Amino acid sequence: MTKVFARILELFEAEGINTLFGIPDPNFVHMFHLAEERGWNVVAPHHEESAGFMAEAVSRMTGKAAVCVGTLGPGVANLAGAMMCAKVENSPVVFLGGQRARITEQRVRRGRIQFVKQAALFEPSVKYCASIEYADQTDEVIREGLRKALSGTPGPVYIEYPSHVIQEDLDVPPALPPEAYRLVGQTAGPDKVAEAVAFIRAAKQPILLVGHGVHTSRAGESVRALAEAMACPVIQTSGGTSYIAGLEDRTFPYGFSAAAIDAVVRSDLCLAIGTELGEPVHYGRGRHWVANEANRRWILVEQDPQTIGVNRSVDVPLVGDLRAVVPQLVDAIEDTPRTPSPELAGWIKRDAAQLAELAQTAPSGMSPVHPARLIVEATKVFPKDGIMVRDGGATTIFGWTYSQAKPHDVMWNQNFGHLGTGLPYAIGASVAEGGERPLMLITGDSSFQFHIAELETAARLNLPLVCVVGVDYAWGLEVGVYKRTFGQGSLETGVHWSKSTRLDKVAEGFGCHGEYVERDEDIAPAIKRAYASGRPGVVHVAVDPKANSEEMPSYDEFRTWYAEGTQ
Repeated sequence: MTKVFARILELFEAEGINTLFGIPDPNFVHMFHLAEERGWNVVAPHHEESAGFMAEAVSRMTGKAAVCVGTLGPGVANLAGAMMCAKVENSPVVFLGGQRARITEQRVRRGRIQFVKQAALFEPSVKYCASIEYADQTDEVIREGLRKALSGTPGPVYIEYPSHVIQEDLDVPPALPPEAYRLVGQTAGPDKVAEAVAFIRAAKQPILLVGHGVHTSRAGESVRALAEAMACPVIQTSGGTSYIAGLEDRTFPYGFSAAAIDAVVRSDLCLAIGTELGEPVHYGRGRHWVANEANRRWILVEQDPQTIGVNRSVDVPLVGDLRAVVPQLVDAIEDTPRTPSPELAGWIKRDAAQLAELAQTAPSGMSPVHPARLIVEATKVFPKDGIMVRDGGATTIFGWTYSQAKPHDVMWNQNFGHLGTGLPYAIGASVAEGGERPLMLITGDSSFQFHIAELETAARLNLPLVCVVGVDYAWGLEVGVYKRTFGQGSLETGVHWSKSTRLDKVAEGFGCHGEYVERDEDIAPAIKRAYASGRPGVVHVAVDPKANSEEMPSYDEFRTWYAEGTQ
């Protein structure tokens, strides 16, 4: 006989899941105890919202679903922000919520302890919402949750786990493999693949538009093979800023690279993979796409057929799992690869020159440090094979333009724009990688303080993480909004905070390594010392508040993402 909590673990293990985040209470202590016995990574953060972000990071790094839990009542309430973020970011996270026994929930009573009817509150924020009301529903409910989380457009699910079923016994067979109960590795129809291949072979200036989904599905290797066979540039969406190994020199960020803009304008074929074609790429039909729209064909690889044609029309929809569809395209064209267009070498040279010029021209010699120079100096010493994590408003905008690194894994949430995710994302990503790869979190001070208590979690796990924090003692992006709205010298209500805070000292209090920096030339040495310390590190970099709020690069481009009235 198998207990319900043990069966839930078995069902997750069948999907390759072996990490659990959350703060255990009576609903979950049995599950946590057994998970650790079975060799799972069991991580208890200091806030359930952090648990949700950590699980989301694991999902992104593994290409699988991930799991976190919330205790009944307030614990589940704390999951709400992470749940909504996972929904907007298309992340397949299973949120398990504890709950009182149903006999308590259905009583008509007032003044119940640690209780609220939870499922109805979260149903709009998830793809599937259910409760294991009876022990023998365990398999079907968990499998349906995984099925919904991973099918079509991926996303979160919420499953309630009431206390009356925890210790019940089940007589069940071994857990089924995923392919026995859900669609796995869906390929596109051969007629559509043939049509797409014909367009690829006929194109003079094709581009690959690569989005967030390529990296979260861990499909970089097959996309690299496709890009090489097509002999074309790779245009990153702002949500998919990880670089595919082997394609670093021909990968250009949409909107923030002159080479990317030119490649988009000249393109006569766009093969879009792992992207929703959302506002930040102007739906694939506005701004940079307008000039040559009449001559451009579109191929879209998409798992969810209901999204085809929503944001723009496409010539060839390839419906299926990109991990299966992209190899279909590669197989069809790799024996007769295209010849690169003459412009490709020029775009590569142009983009490299732009990056080098940015590094040279970023303002230097200031104290406090100019935020552009902070990004340049920090990313110059980004570790080989490191994981980059971004957080914050102004700091992230400076990072898009001035980063000198080309990481193979980047963590941030473009769609939802949820601040405070950086430190939990970094911890989750490191747990997923077994703590082997170094991580660099580049963030603003306001965002960093959302979940600063998780420094203790990073220290407890001894993760190879350095947090580089640009500190202007303000909500820098919002200061800029005040200035643009009301003019210089106006009241800037609610966006400034204490200048006596020392984040390096806070880090030391949590058992981490701390560094304080006020000059450009000290940034790289401080980062190197932090990595060498053998502990998680925080580098507090004082940045110029005026520059941080007024001199954000490419801000006019960023504002075009918000398409009010222009859709």
